[in-house]
Amino acid sequence: MIWVILCKDKPNSFEKRMGIIDEHRRYLARHPIKTLISGPLTDISGNVMNGSFFMVEAETENEVKEFQSNDPIFKAGVWDQITISPFNKRVDNLSKF
Repeated sequence: MIWVILCKDKPNSFEKRMGIIDEHRRYLARHPIKTLISGPLTDISGNVMNGSFFMVEAETENEVKEFQSNDPIFKAGVWDQITISPFNKRVDNLSKF
């Protein structure tokens, strides 16, 4: 099953995020879950990260929650709002590239 994880940072947490970003990237590099697409959310300029987006594959919501709760950004208390939702892909123009 495909899942979407949308995480919005707490206000004024950019410096905290940047202090943990290398550990976050090392965590993701270990492939703790099958990630289809991921990246940071940004402000309108595209330069300041203020959240995270993941599209992952997992059998259960518990697997997704475990992945998310083990992320160093989560552990550092950067994320404020977290949404986890099953996703039914109907259109996929990214696969053509």
